[in-house]
Amino acid sequence: MSASAIAFYCIAAFILITGILTVTTKKLFRAAIWLLFSLIGIAALFFWMEVEFAAAVQVIVYVGGIVVLIIFSIFLTNQEGVNMPSALTKRSLFAGLAVVSAAAYTCTLLCNHYWMKGSDAIFDPSVNNIGYLLVANTPESFVLPFELVSVLLLAAMIGCIVIAMKAQPENK
Repeated sequence: MSASAIAFYCIAAFILITGILTVTTKKLFRAAIWLLFSLIGIAALFFWMEVEFAAAVQVIVYVGGIVVLIIFSIFLTNQEGVNMPSALTKRSLFAGLAVVSAAAYTCTLLCNHYWMKGSDAIFDPSVNNIGYLLVANTPESFVLPFELVSVLLLAAMIGCIVIAMKAQPENK
């Protein structure tokens, strides 16, 4: 086994472990910190694939933007030490099983089709090429993913505002 494969498996295990810890921890602040580590692991995977621009965007947008926004909203509500409800219920186990089954079925369908071939085209990960693909009006452009990231950031901001809003006391 090569050093590159060992590095990949270490990064993948790190992402998997921190992702599981994100959804199973009972403390809200700890879940946000595990999410931070998981997203840093994904950036490390981008660095391993030698796509430095995507890794930098991962760190800036997700780690630097969304996770910090979530942590600020947790601190604004003074809920950092509050226990969250138990993550493992019968409903969540059923939902997890349904998601895993659907993913396995989808992978089986996709892998059994002969039309799924890899592209022979070489991707140029230079900043000039990525910048061109962000604004180009071609089928292989990145305009749609770029807009989806902006919608994701807007949704994260709205979610953090909702979390940070304090409940209004009821009038008696």
